[in-house]
Amino acid sequence: MNALLKARPASESLTIQTEIVLPNDTNVLGNLFGGKLMAWMDRAAAVAAQRHCRRVVVTASVNNVSFNKPIRLGDVVTLQAKVSRTFTTSMEVFVDVWVEDQQTGRKTKCNEAIYTFVAIDQLGNPIAVPEVIPETEEDHKRFAGALRRKQLALILAGKLKPENATELKALFFPPEVAE
Repeated sequence: MNALLKARPASESLTIQTEIVLPNDTNVLGNLFGGKLMAWMDRAAAVAAQRHCRRVVVTASVNNVSFNKPIRLGDVVTLQAKVSRTFTTSMEVFVDVWVEDQQTGRKTKCNEAIYTFVAIDQLGNPIAVPEVIPETEEDHKRFAGALRRKQLALILAGKLKPENATELKALFFPPEVAE
């Protein structure tokens, strides 16, 4: 087996990025621009995906972004990105965003996002990526949900018929229990 395709633990892709919110990063309310946060998340997620597959990667989609709490001028922001699941040539990456209380040092989760990256060769063609091995309870939850998220995206894009979405069908129509 190609050493580049050997399954890797999720922790090997962990990427931690810390930023401070400066005046140029904020809107008129003194909150971090959402687009600036998305750029930071994209960069952290790209590093995580690249660490996992050891190849050049490109952003394929931003599957979900949640802005749950404003991030203020002067806040210290920590982004944690980790590959949650891989498919043939793509990788789903979760990014959790934390804000640190400057007085107590306590970190509060304020945002999260799910990105999809594709590994490419030198000609820009998609190439195979190694499987990810979930380790923590959270890794296992995110790994399990990734196939449902992928199937839903494929249905919405018209690339998968709903009746063929096995994971989604199982979620909404559990198998009947035999008597």
